[in-house]
Amino acid sequence: MKICITSTQDNINADIDMRFGRCRYFLIIDTDTMNVDAISNESIMESGGAGVKAAQTVAKTGVKTVITGNIGPNAFQTLKAAGINIITGADGTIKEIIDKLKNNEYETIKSPSVGNHFGIKRG
Repeated sequence: MKICITSTQDNINADIDMRFGRCRYFLIIDTDTMNVDAISNESIMESGGAGVKAAQTVAKTGVKTVITGNIGPNAFQTLKAAGINIITGADGTIKEIIDKLKNNEYETIKSPSVGNHFGIKRG
């Protein structure tokens, strides 16, 4: 299965990035082969619309599931419209998260986990 996990670095030993739209990397992982493709998030510094732009980037990769710490309403709707399942509340390293996914320890969500503009550093 092809999945996406938000990450603080470009490898599976990194920690999950708790923000979807403003994460540092999207790791596109084939859980059958463990092939990993790291995509730098071009939306990280956007003044607005980061979640939607990030979701559009991820949707183009053909993943079936996104795993992240939190996701806002606009990114959530964009991913859902693309037919992508979303899992939030994950923590730990990317490798640990993959192991938990394989053990069916996660459930997809039905609504965003945070409101608009979550993760923007102000001041």
